Amino acid sequence: MAMKPVEFEGAVPVDGYGPGFFRVAGKVVEGPVLVEQGGARDWAGLDDRAPLMALSGRVDVLFLGMGAEIAHPPAALVEALESVGVMVEAMASPTAARTYNVTLSEGRRVACALLPV
Repeated sequence: MAMKPVEFEGAVPVDGYGPGFFRVAGKVVEGPVLVEQGGARDWAGLDDRAPLMALSGRVDVLFLGMGAEIAHPPAALVEALESVGVMVEAMASPTAARTYNVTLSEGRRVACALLPV
């Protein structure tokens, strides 16, 4: 069976990760990162709510990567995002990156905010 490459049609996938960094669309980003269809940008972590709240109206689901292991995100953050129409799915960062790539390739309105492993 021949493997067909995934087409992201101009969207920005997460290519990989390592200790303290992520590779997004071929570029290395040190530390936490916020990735959405239009690109990646530095993110200061869970206390940096403004860029996440700005996703309202542009994405339906935010995959929140909590680092090497799954952890519960702050309830107040989840409540604030859901109040503006952004559903939050928390998981380990590697899983969040893979899930983001798959749903992005399906043409869905998603983003991921990833804490480093």
